[in-house]
Amino acid sequence: MARVLVTRPEPGASATAKRLRALGHEAIVLPLSEIRPLDPDLPEPAAIDAVAATSANALRHLNPERAGSLLEKPCFTVGGRTGDAAQRAGFSDVRSSDADAAALARLVAAELPQQSRVLYLCGRVRRPEFEAGLDTAGIRCLPVEIYDTTFTQPDAALQSLAAAPPDIVLVYSVKTAEVLRDMMSPPEPASALANARFFCLSEAVARALGTLVEGRTYWNKEPDEQALFALLSEA
Repeated sequence: MARVLVTRPEPGASATAKRLRALGHEAIVLPLSEIRPLDPDLPEPAAIDAVAATSANALRHLNPERAGSLLEKPCFTVGGRTGDAAQRAGFSDVRSSDADAAALARLVAAELPQQSRVLYLCGRVRRPEFEAGLDTAGIRCLPVEIYDTTFTQPDAALQSLAAAPPDIVLVYSVKTAEVLRDMMSPPEPASALANARFFCLSEAVARALGTLVEGRTYWNKEPDEQALFALLSEA
């Protein structure tokens, strides 16, 4: 069994660690980011044709009282975990893409007419692919930032792992990958990660780690945690 470093924010980090331990792995919880809910105002349901989310965090922190009858709209999501979060948030019509944000934009464009209005529940820190894809397809995207993400660089904590370094690092986002890349860069690279393998949520996440870990990055085509655990089972 492996020593696995979990870098995702809470509460997901502890849930992942529990799952790892149940499989016999040693889980090391070291979140590199923190999620802060924003609780913004939401548009009137009559002004919206559908809802979309590319992160489960957006749905986890959605205020159900503010959402109201928006929950009756179709909700487009990326991956099973985000789809499950949409159902828990109260959406009954959930339509998921098993690929990435760009693929989700294509799914929305295939199912909605041009000029449809899509409420995008998102984070303040996000990538542009989904919004760009909708714009290209002639779909009106209305982003509403549900949460913010702050990132840390716990160098001291990583150095403390040098005596018993992780075998595998689970990496869930491009921004977290960039934080790890910076930690591993000169002049003071994190020695605890020198030989670790990096299991990434997607190819984009793996690319963000840079060339310092070339040959040590792995990903599956499905951008969800189940795919990460499938990689673990093959390790």
